[in-house]
Amino acid sequence: MSAPTAARPALPGRLIRTLEVRMLGLALVIAVGLSLMSPYFLTQNNIFNILDQSVVIGIVAVGMTFVILTGGIDLSVGSVAGLTGIVLGLALRDLPIPLAIAAAVAAGAFIGLISGVLVAVFGLAPFVVTLGMMAIGRSLAYIFSGQTAISGIPESLSAIVYTTVLGIPANVIFLLLLYLAAWAYLTYTKGGRTIYAVGSNREAARAAGLNVLGYSILPYVISGALAAVAITFSIAQILSADPLAGNQMELDAIAAVVIGGASLYGGRGSIIGTLIGVLIMVMIRNGLNLMGVSPFWQGTAIGSIIILALLAERLFNWRSAR
Repeated sequence: MSAPTAARPALPGRLIRTLEVRMLGLALVIAVGLSLMSPYFLTQNNIFNILDQSVVIGIVAVGMTFVILTGGIDLSVGSVAGLTGIVLGLALRDLPIPLAIAAAVAAGAFIGLISGVLVAVFGLAPFVVTLGMMAIGRSLAYIFSGQTAISGIPESLSAIVYTTVLGIPANVIFLLLLYLAAWAYLTYTKGGRTIYAVGSNREAARAAGLNVLGYSILPYVISGALAAVAITFSIAQILSADPLAGNQMELDAIAAVVIGGASLYGGRGSIIGTLIGVLIMVMIRNGLNLMGVSPFWQGTAIGSIIILALLAERLFNWRSAR
């Protein structure tokens, strides 16, 4: 097998686009259904509200996509978000905003680096490693914050959310640019093809001379860094850093990636599919809120979506293998 063949994604581009079209169709069906159930769903204000609600989980889902494409999983993103949010809140007391954000992102990347090294170098199970990092991150968030939310965040930080360009909020523009950059990287660069190859067949990728070790670690670094970026936008909205922030964020991120057509076994998925998955997740949660459904039932809805998505993936693979 030649190097270029080993680096190709598990699915041809045509099939990946087919999955994206299916997910887009599902998103449109959900949007129509929710608009019929609630007259407020398709209003201009609510559409902007949906886009705004998509930013934080959408950013985290990009990092999760990179991890899942390699066949890994990152259960620590919620805790990493909470911890790096506290790092940002403390750093803003002494540092200008750009340096404080850089410190928080660096902290998130460092935590991801630790997870990536434990998984790729020492061969530990990603589920166990990131579960442990989840507990450590949440504990350190409580310790560093003194078990209380950090207030007094400079109001100027909110500019990264509420500044508009042609009527579009800055955080939404950042989200779209991030997805464009991630899509271009995964589609057109050797690194992106290597990530697909690692998830498809690690040994074949190694035999082809690809940097399997480096590209097994990199997704966790990206995931940790983007968790910090996501919580930065959240803090900019409420001007407060809470050690509980990011709770269950990993559930929403995994659900969005899986709904978008990615395989938890690695090697299959796309960043566009993830974006559609994020929109589906946010639309469902937004619609449930508009219909007055209790937040306690929303967890049941999201969990059911994850299970149904996994079941659909298994049935799809079974039919394809016949």
